[in-house]
Amino acid sequence: MQACGLIVEYNPFHNGHVYHLEEARKKSNADCMITVMSGSFLQRGEPAIIDKFHRTKAALKSGIDIVVELPYVFAVQSSDLFAKGSVQTLHELGVSSICFGSESGDITDFTSSHTTFKARETQYRETLQSNLDLGLSFPEASRIAYREIGLTTDRMDLSKPNNILGFSYVKAIVENNLPIEPLTIKRSKSNYHDETITSSIASATSIRKELFAFGIMTPEIASTIPENTEHQLKIYKEKTKVWHSWEAYFPFLHYRVMTMTTDELQQIQGVDEGLENRIKKTANQAASFQEWVEKIKTKRYTWTRLQRIFVHILTNTKKADMNFVQSLSRIPYVRILGLTENGKAYLNQVKKDMEVPIVTQLSRSMNEMLSIEEKASHAYYSILPPAIRKQLHRQELAPPIFV
Repeated sequence: MQACGLIVEYNPFHNGHVYHLEEARKKSNADCMITVMSGSFLQRGEPAIIDKFHRTKAALKSGIDIVVELPYVFAVQSSDLFAKGSVQTLHELGVSSICFGSESGDITDFTSSHTTFKARETQYRETLQSNLDLGLSFPEASRIAYREIGLTTDRMDLSKPNNILGFSYVKAIVENNLPIEPLTIKRSKSNYHDETITSSIASATSIRKELFAFGIMTPEIASTIPENTEHQLKIYKEKTKVWHSWEAYFPFLHYRVMTMTTDELQQIQGVDEGLENRIKKTANQAASFQEWVEKIKTKRYTWTRLQRIFVHILTNTKKADMNFVQSLSRIPYVRILGLTENGKAYLNQVKKDMEVPIVTQLSRSMNEMLSIEEKASHAYYSILPPAIRKQLHRQELAPPIFV
């Protein structure tokens, strides 16, 4: 059996993801479709709207064969580290190809851009650093540096979010000499950050915005998602009475910051350059998460960077906890969240050749990364009533979902 890997968040799983899955299956001619999916918190520093287990069920019932968890230490990171963790996880599972959506839609744009990047990497890094020194944010400084070395063109715009991630995936594959074929499909209709639903293929951003605004499933939302996703969203909302959003965590986050010293804040992952003082100073000036981030945000500190920092504050993830991530040469384990009969057959085929263990549940013998995962899970469920919180957290200790 041949497998194709997809790197996803499914927040929530929608019709665009169905299109991605079907096109990836055709393009790769794979027998097994594997997703590596962010868990409780996501790449842009947001809580997932419903938990990873309900998102896993929706994916498995919509055509995915295996769902594995992208560890927290890679999930809540910039594009290069997010890509490193995702690609290496899929490599451990022996995928033949990885297929991602992009604004470009042509894989040669990515491979030729990487060739150009390697030839001019020194110039890129010098330009990047000089713009960071001017006080620009990393994404803006990086965008300018890419343009300076000729990487931003009409065909390949490295200011677009999916092109940026796709470029990072190709870098991770090529620079680690992995036997994986990169494939891409062009995003259909909606853009990544579109905030309104205009067709049956809508952005996850617009779907979440509608869910937060109305609190219930509307016909417009239902038209953009498979029935399995609609079912899982309804089950989760009925059970917990919430969609997870930053505003729900604001009181917990505010309490954390108000009871921490600036020295303690400075130890949190991502809190650099005296940002702890700015976070402390603005804490009592804000009545909501939105207002708080707006008061801290500058051209250097982007919304996404601040959200990631707030995730790390909420989960008490310190720099000392994350120091090992950059130096990891391989993923220490693969955690299976769920699988189908076809996925089980594929795992049985490859597991004897895997060089890292398969983890199916949290346990007392956890390694460092799984301990961080458990903290993230407790933080994620913290906004729920105690009985529901305990019930949902038990999923972490249960075997993978099987459909």
